[in-house]
Amino acid sequence: MNHRDTENTEKIKKIAGRLLAEKRVDAVIGFRPGTVSLISAPTVARTEEEAAGLHWDRFCGVNLANYLPKREDKIAIVAKGCDSRSIVGLVAENQIKRENLYIIGIPCTGMIDRAKVISLAESPEVELTENGEEVTIKADGKQSTVALSDILQDNCQGCLHRNPAVFDELVGKKVEEAGGSDINAAVAKVEAMSQDERWNHFDQMFSTCIRCYACRNACPLCYCEQCFADDSQPQWCGKSTNPVDVKIFHIFRAYHCAGRCTDCGACVRACPVGINVRELTGKLEKEVRELFGCEAGMSLEAIPPLGVYLEKDPQEFIK
Repeated sequence: MNHRDTENTEKIKKIAGRLLAEKRVDAVIGFRPGTVSLISAPTVARTEEEAAGLHWDRFCGVNLANYLPKREDKIAIVAKGCDSRSIVGLVAENQIKRENLYIIGIPCTGMIDRAKVISLAESPEVELTENGEEVTIKADGKQSTVALSDILQDNCQGCLHRNPAVFDELVGKKVEEAGGSDINAAVAKVEAMSQDERWNHFDQMFSTCIRCYACRNACPLCYCEQCFADDSQPQWCGKSTNPVDVKIFHIFRAYHCAGRCTDCGACVRACPVGINVRELTGKLEKEVRELFGCEAGMSLEAIPPLGVYLEKDPQEFIK
């Protein structure tokens, strides 16, 4: 944990403790230290004593907005930039009432990808020391130094909104936005492929899918009580790992997220076989940005582009 994370941890504890003591909220959704290396786990603090165990570091990658839909109690929630945008989306879709939320915004300069670190260290038991833009990795008696940017999650490397879009209280000062980041990097290589190359690429990518639905379950946008993948009347796709059924599931789910995805990386992080779902969702988000000039979750007042029809919308054939 670096100095900034230590300061942020103490501020989060103080804010959470105060909100609970004043009974302004019933619970605080945040993080605690994980039980294994390089993981911080989601937690719910309902007392001042539990609030004292809250934590913040570069492994708080889980999108906590996933724990909000359908809640009726008063909730405080720790939110990074992408998390806050997901919260805005849930409020807009009437999944949570804004008046029931107290958003503890926290500026974020990126989450470290545990899988990348373990791959470099060749061990799951790793000790990290962050020094500016470099990180020292110690494992099995060996030590190496790498650039911080090389071990950040891919979605963090292209993040354009490091600061929370909406918050009630901000932990620390806002950080500089990475204006030069290429948010389209996730889809650039796929767009450069020919049609046949693209089909073969996705064929190979989805061939490892085991239909565990971890991507769906980790996504704050997938709150439907009955998912299309589970429907039997009508049956939208089969339940097997047949290649056709697998592709239908991923393509349908990606379209369901179009215009709503905040590129939090929850789907990729949750996948046990390393499928880069962002290549689908990223393409759809790029199209929404270019066609409608809109990014998901940036304002509570903004109308979701795919949730309303306007006469000035692109594509003349609609008119």
